[in-house]
Amino acid sequence: MIKRYGERVDPAMHYTPRPGAYVILQRGHDLLLTVQDGTRLEHPEIQLPGGGIDAGEQILPALHREVMEETGWRMGKPRRIGVYKRFVFMPDYDMWAEKICTIYWSRPTLCLGPPLEDSHTAVWVPMNDAPALLSNDGDATFVASLL
Repeated sequence: MIKRYGERVDPAMHYTPRPGAYVILQRGHDLLLTVQDGTRLEHPEIQLPGGGIDAGEQILPALHREVMEETGWRMGKPRRIGVYKRFVFMPDYDMWAEKICTIYWSRPTLCLGPPLEDSHTAVWVPMNDAPALLSNDGDATFVASLL
């Protein structure tokens, strides 16, 4: 059974399945995270880099694409460390989603510039501080498990 995080599931609500890939990018004792500050968000969110897998896209190319879009960095070969589910409202898509979040670990290898997405900012955070800063409990739990 996959561990579940996020809002309580409403049996009357339709949730759209949304698979995604996310990564813990570690350099020494620091993690590379992304701050998302979109116009539809109530407040900025600190997140693991990653996101949804588009139709017809494979999981690892999607992860590499998302990391580049959200951080401007390339990464080494990612290792899968687990998966969890979240039931959330996604304001950018105006939908309720059952997010199936596959979590990887890797090292950032090369910064090619700023994030490609205007609503994201790449930030380095001490690994010990990251669980308390991350905006969702699923991401925080996986980072805490590495401490």
